[in-house]
Amino acid sequence: MYDKTIGTKQKALRINLDRRIYGSFAEIGAGQETAAMFFKSGGASGTIAKTMSAYDMTFSDAIYGPEESGRYVVESRLIKMLNKEYSLLEKRLAEKRGENTTFFAFANTVVALNYQKTNEAHGWIGMRFQLTPQAPFNDVIIHVRMLDNENVLQQQALGVIGVNLIYGCYYYYKSPETLLLSLMDDLSPERIEIDMIRFDGPDFSGIDNRLMSLHLVKNGFTNAALFGPDGRVLQPSEALYKRHILLLRGRLRPVTNVHMDMLGNGQKQFLEEPDIDPARVVTIAELTLHNLVASGDHGIDEKDFLDRVDILCSLGQTVMISSFLEYYRLVAYLSRLTRLKMGLILGIPNLEYIFEESHYQTLTGGILESFATLFSRKVKLFVYPTLRPDGSIYNCQCFQLAPNLEPLYQYLKQNDKIEDITDYNEANLHISTDRVLELVKAGQEGWEAMVPEGVARIIKDNCLFGYPCEVQYTPVAEQVRQAGL
Repeated sequence: MYDKTIGTKQKALRINLDRRIYGSFAEIGAGQETAAMFFKSGGASGTIAKTMSAYDMTFSDAIYGPEESGRYVVESRLIKMLNKEYSLLEKRLAEKRGENTTFFAFANTVVALNYQKTNEAHGWIGMRFQLTPQAPFNDVIIHVRMLDNENVLQQQALGVIGVNLIYGCYYYYKSPETLLLSLMDDLSPERIEIDMIRFDGPDFSGIDNRLMSLHLVKNGFTNAALFGPDGRVLQPSEALYKRHILLLRGRLRPVTNVHMDMLGNGQKQFLEEPDIDPARVVTIAELTLHNLVASGDHGIDEKDFLDRVDILCSLGQTVMISSFLEYYRLVAYLSRLTRLKMGLILGIPNLEYIFEESHYQTLTGGILESFATLFSRKVKLFVYPTLRPDGSIYNCQCFQLAPNLEPLYQYLKQNDKIEDITDYNEANLHISTDRVLELVKAGQEGWEAMVPEGVARIIKDNCLFGYPCEVQYTPVAEQVRQAGL
């Protein structure tokens, strides 16, 4: 059972007194505190086979090998550390105590705040462990950002989250969501951010890491999570490092031909920008927590979330889930990940939302403060037209605003911050996502032509979004039905 009252020292002591658990600690860079907490709690000889810190890069390379990227605080370095340390445990201790011991290797590679406080403090932390003696190992990998403004406080937070990870792997493994929640015991999101988590191994075979990433966002441990087209969880700062980002936000329930037209033609115009390197462009389909709230209540429909991600990934899309309702907060987040130019693809309704002053009442500077964040960076809006009730096209050329906002809008247009998507398929403009969803739920024909090829089949085969699949009875079920039971 999850007990939030257990302190960090008590967790380390309980592990030290558990004679089944034995392993190694390898901490490089600034992450030197986890092993120290086990030593300080008492009884460490029952847990620690070895601790080490290859602080010098030459020593680190000699032990774990060099990194092609030249960077040391990366996931590939962490995996090399886990591979090396765990294999040494098995090689040296399996014969002596393997029958009665569950081995583990804990590792981290971290850079903390420098003296000038000018760098990004972050780290990779991993735990490789057995749950029963001589069993295959499991991995839990996390990436963290340290937010304390003092180096010593960051190191302390790293020690706490390291103990929480080791404890959770052994005592909360039956409930990965509980394990995830326990990582923040004695911490807060103001001190440390967990922006990626991944569970691997035979004891976590039923875990969907995308769902775990959703829990990170939902619980406020991070503001956004990222998945690749293969469905694999990505760490945002590594995946988007030195990348041009082109992003489409929407409910995407389901993806329609309009969305694909927006992405395709928006990307075409984005690539024509003079300061774009096509080899560095990544396109993202973004879902917000607000768009995942199930209708009729305030909870998130997790299956519906995974269904949408599955469809987007089947179309080759990188997917982001975020807690950002306002566009300027989204841009501020993305600007921390890359300094290259970004593009946002949106429809006229979303452009109207951006210019609605009531959304910025909590900001001292109102709409101007939000626009200073949204447009001060290398960001451009690519606006997809909509169809008016009278059949005319509504786009940026005839965009209607209050008189006090018109000069601001014209300034942004004249400075190449807002642009119409011009090469669009007019035949798609009549498609409404809400209408498509109504037809899907009613099982009526016609919606199939409004979604990309293959999406209709996925929806029908898996009974997604309320599609009324025909119930297939087994012989026994048919007998029960005919008997009126």
